[in-house]
Amino acid sequence: MKKTYLLLLLLLPLYYGNSQQKFKITYEQLKEYEGVYEYKNNTTLQIAASPKDTILFAIINDSKYALKPSEKDVFLNMSQETVTFLRDQSSGINGYSSDGKTFKLLNKKVVFPKEMWYPRLNVTKDYKYVYQQPKKDLDGLVTGTLDNTGLDKTLLSEMMQKIVDGTYANVHSVLIIKDGKLVFEEYFYDNNKAKLHELRSATKSFVSALTGIAIDKGLIKDKTETVLSYFPDYTIKNLTDDKKQITIENLLTNQSGLDCDVSNPKAEGNETAMNNSDDWVQFTLDLPMVDVPGGKGMYCSGNPITLGKIIERATKMPLPEFAKQTLFKDLGIKNFKWNFKPDASSAETFCQVYLNSRDMAKFGLLYLNKGLWNGKQVVSKNWVEQSLAKHSVVQGVNYGYLWWLKFLTVDGVKYNGKAAQGNGGQKIYIWEEQNMITVITGGNYNSQSPSDELIQKYILPSFNVKKAAN
Repeated sequence: MKKTYLLLLLLLPLYYGNSQQKFKITYEQLKEYEGVYEYKNNTTLQIAASPKDTILFAIINDSKYALKPSEKDVFLNMSQETVTFLRDQSSGINGYSSDGKTFKLLNKKVVFPKEMWYPRLNVTKDYKYVYQQPKKDLDGLVTGTLDNTGLDKTLLSEMMQKIVDGTYANVHSVLIIKDGKLVFEEYFYDNNKAKLHELRSATKSFVSALTGIAIDKGLIKDKTETVLSYFPDYTIKNLTDDKKQITIENLLTNQSGLDCDVSNPKAEGNETAMNNSDDWVQFTLDLPMVDVPGGKGMYCSGNPITLGKIIERATKMPLPEFAKQTLFKDLGIKNFKWNFKPDASSAETFCQVYLNSRDMAKFGLLYLNKGLWNGKQVVSKNWVEQSLAKHSVVQGVNYGYLWWLKFLTVDGVKYNGKAAQGNGGQKIYIWEEQNMITVITGGNYNSQSPSDELIQKYILPSFNVKKAAN
């Protein structure tokens, strides 16, 4: 759910030093390239120039990726490969080429809202953040003030100052639920409480919840059922006795044993190759085995994708529809977008779910409350506890059932969290000891996100025992 091949040809870290930029270009010159262009798989992308920092961006769905100017009409991606804009006989831009492929300009007249470039509009140098209690809505969340929560208002104000002045770029929202109440809620750029945000790989934790619900309802018999038993119609390559023993639980813990590991560039289960294949499940199940099921934890998006298809086959309905009738219905989540079609048509959307930040927070609160919501057991307590318990280690981090079991350290004090997280800075953190949920969304795709740093510097220190003792 992270990258596609052509998308990589347009990516660039969202920050690069001016000292490395040899070719200078003005904002007005960059605007010449703006428009809607053809893109892969019969989709489109937008090219937009930022008035804030004079950078050209390729916008794919809701994600912005910077392009570095190299020479006239030529820009570089993160691999130093060229993206060349093309001109017609009258010298007007009419398309671009990359990696030997040409894409046409479809619409030159595109207006980009000013809000998308600035954390907050019309902010003066003497800007001072003023806290406001989140407003009550009809979404089922109870709101409250920061008073008597233990959260440090001064630290939160400092955090807001730094997000607004651009010290922490591309942070889209920050929400805090403390003791069951939404006490902090702020949005930036063109985001707001109603706007849907892409969750990227945080979607995996929702697939985990739906797996538990399907088991709770008896639609899936048990987590020990074998994966291949759900695909009798598939002809599987590299079929071995070990592959036949892969279970649903192995998918949940990223211990399938398949040659699929995002941290290993030599792995055959390359995510980009999967995204551009005709059937992501077939692609995943065809991979050779490099370990026994239940062995090494390897981060592989093909595992939860296959799990999503198992849920569809077990429930006899599309995955988003099952979510709508169960998890989302119970949580009062009515506005969402989820196109779960694991084939090349989803190469740019990664089969991810789109939710607003409040609904993300509700999901975290559900797990903090052991699966209970408004008196109803939405997910069984047993499943929640299993999901948030250690079963494997993935990329050096303890791992549950498609949940990260992470800790952040503040001045020597260790805070244990459970996280659903995705590329760009999407974070739903459960802090059981603090009875708190933190939600951060962002747009730092394929680059370092400040999400964890914000929590470490401005939220968790409020509870630091060492600090309180001084």
